[in-house]
Amino acid sequence: MLKAFANVLKVEELRNRILFTAGIIILVRLAANIPCPGVDPVALNNYVSDLTKDGGGMLGMFDMFSGGALQKFAIATLGIMPYISASIIMQLLVPVLPALGKMVREGESGRQKISQYTRYLTVVICLVQGAVAAMAMENPSRIGLPHASQPLVSTPGSFFVIMTIIILTCATMILMWLGERITEKGIGNGISLIITVNIVDRFPSAISALYDLAVSGGGVTDTRFRMVHLFILLMVFFAVTAFTIMLIQGQRRIPIQMARASSSGKVRAGSTYIPLKVNFSGVMPIIFAGAVLMVPSILFNWIPQTRFLVVYFQYGSTSYMMIYGLMILIFSFFWVANQFNPIQISDNLKKEGAYIPGIRPGKPTADFLDDTMTKITLAGSILLAALAVFPMLLYQNFKLPFLISSFFGGTSLLIIVGVLLDTLSQMESHLTMRNYDGFLKSGKLRGRKG
Repeated sequence: MLKAFANVLKVEELRNRILFTAGIIILVRLAANIPCPGVDPVALNNYVSDLTKDGGGMLGMFDMFSGGALQKFAIATLGIMPYISASIIMQLLVPVLPALGKMVREGESGRQKISQYTRYLTVVICLVQGAVAAMAMENPSRIGLPHASQPLVSTPGSFFVIMTIIILTCATMILMWLGERITEKGIGNGISLIITVNIVDRFPSAISALYDLAVSGGGVTDTRFRMVHLFILLMVFFAVTAFTIMLIQGQRRIPIQMARASSSGKVRAGSTYIPLKVNFSGVMPIIFAGAVLMVPSILFNWIPQTRFLVVYFQYGSTSYMMIYGLMILIFSFFWVANQFNPIQISDNLKKEGAYIPGIRPGKPTADFLDDTMTKITLAGSILLAALAVFPMLLYQNFKLPFLISSFFGGTSLLIIVGVLLDTLSQMESHLTMRNYDGFLKSGKLRGRKG
């Protein structure tokens, strides 16, 4: 593997792509550290630290995706998440709206139109989220957050709100453009890399917190933190990482037999397979579930008669974890139902003269694919829910700081592992095309699809 990384520098095109990507990543991190005008950075840092020290629910996830920009209320506070949200909404609307489905069938021109609509929707989401963020800086209680002990904005008013909306929206659109440039001229998926870099930015702080924990001897269970605890944590981390890789890479291969016509006119049989991913929906169910579970606590805080229900939606509580896991299961099936079309796959196989051995073409094939995907999704969603809840268990039961426990599963680890596998897969493709050895002595890395 070390030889493969050395070979990366020998390929001029690949080296230039990596340097281009590194340059843009530096710009992204700068944007996450330039504060918006009019905000008291000290007061804001103290306020956000108090909110996110116990996880912070969706707020903590938002701060994670922005690479700590929320804690500084930087120009990149919204990060790339508005574009991700817009992309998810458009993907969900394609099967629902016939006009969008027609665009997809038009090929490249249709996809460009959908991409343009996604950008327009991103601007709308930025305007809404920017307005909410600006009003929250003036008065956090407006959106159901605890009241700030000291003013976060030096000169509140309409000018501050409008200025903040413009700055946050422009920054997100620039980040989106930079992500597209990475995809085009760099290495890996640009949007995913930006999110990954923002998440990894917290890793040194997590290592520092783990070191402080080891030195102070506090916090894991009711006993002093000892070296054996550190060793166990490292073993657990490697085990969870391996489990995450298997969950991302795992697939059920459905064999396909097909007839191919040779140049002599004879028909020769061929075989291939349809890969059905165990975790077909990726990290989306976790993001959906976290976003939805943030709404009840805000609503219940607004209504005095329902405030007693807030405790059931407190991040990390037993009730929260149960509801969270159940919603991950529901959203996993919802995503598969919208994105996986067994009837279309069956029709395509029939048109190409291909079939699944032992299964009749047409409706029986569609039913078989639907039943198989349902079983795979059930297993995958249960494993995904377990991976998502595991950091909360570490935090609640073993008193492990949230900053550390968040890297033991959940959204952070899924995104980091998935994006790294995808990026290494692209680098390996560049190497093998030029007759260099890849990262593995045998086999190939499989990147994420979709």
